[in-house]
Amino acid sequence: MNLKDHTDFAHDSSESVGLLLTNLGTPDSFRKADVRRYLKEFLWDSRVVEIPRPLWWLLLNLVILNTRPRRSAAAYEKVWSDAGSPLLVVSREQAKALQSMLDDDLEQPVTVALAMRYGNPSIAAGLEELRRAGARRVLVLPLYPQYSATTTASTFDAISKELRGWRWLPELRFVNHYHDDPGYIAALAQSVKAFWEANGEPEKLLMSFHGIPQDYFLAGDPYFCECQKTGRLLAEALELPGDRWQISFQSRLGPKQWLQPYTDKTLEAMAKAGTKNVHVICPGFSADCLETLEEIAIENRDHFVAAGGERYAYIPCLNSDPAHIHMLKALVRRHTAGWAPTLTEEERSKAQQQRRELAVALGAGK
Repeated sequence: MNLKDHTDFAHDSSESVGLLLTNLGTPDSFRKADVRRYLKEFLWDSRVVEIPRPLWWLLLNLVILNTRPRRSAAAYEKVWSDAGSPLLVVSREQAKALQSMLDDDLEQPVTVALAMRYGNPSIAAGLEELRRAGARRVLVLPLYPQYSATTTASTFDAISKELRGWRWLPELRFVNHYHDDPGYIAALAQSVKAFWEANGEPEKLLMSFHGIPQDYFLAGDPYFCECQKTGRLLAEALELPGDRWQISFQSRLGPKQWLQPYTDKTLEAMAKAGTKNVHVICPGFSADCLETLEEIAIENRDHFVAAGGERYAYIPCLNSDPAHIHMLKALVRRHTAGWAPTLTEEERSKAQQQRRELAVALGAGK
């Protein structure tokens, strides 16, 4: 194994805590070739698709990647902006806002780096950015409120794979989930209330989460249970009676049974039962993306209206809302407890200089 060279280390360099902020990822553009490349990386992940590799290789390369990229590219084009992919644009805003908020807190220096599980900026690039910033302690925060092996665990896999090639590993901590964090629930509730103040209240609030195959849940993935808890806590915070809210699951792929009820079928059933006014929120997404802006805001609106519904609205993700960033900052501080420096800036600078002088005296060279 060729280990990553760390000879650029200087003994008098300052150290900081690193925060690797991650999300799922996005194609580099909505062109078919870029979408195909992204889908190939995403769908080849054995955490995402648990099918024996030889069989899945044939299905993926001979069938799916010859049909799906064109449809997905058309969907991405609908939501793409001049600034690029909505997920990447929002994620950069989140990282910038969180860095600014952490900079205002002088308790400890924290360097924020953004990385995507699939596509760019990559996990490897994000970790390298933190290494060059002197981060000897790294907190990984995947922006998935609810844990799933398909998302959170896959991120851990990618980080572990990258760090296998490092000679000098950083101390590592990992945020598994925050589905019931009071700050997260409060931020969600605040966003719903603000939306209702501007747009009026609906007959029903549908909370749509990304789906996973049913057999993953039966095998022990806690995702379904954590989605249920998020939904219940949000409904309680909004003081909604049971007949005014519901949970559903979207974005299923293939013929297998996924978590139910399905979002599109639920909206159709609501409309046919006489519900005329529905709002949909996606509490499992921290940033608006293809699945929220195209699938929920456009495609599922069409399902609802075609079935007899009249008024349909999508409540945006928390994105870079200040309440969301404050909540993330609190999460970071909680998970980096004990990593705060015990020395003053002057004492730290003196210690770094002494360390360098000692290292040079022992023959380290710098």
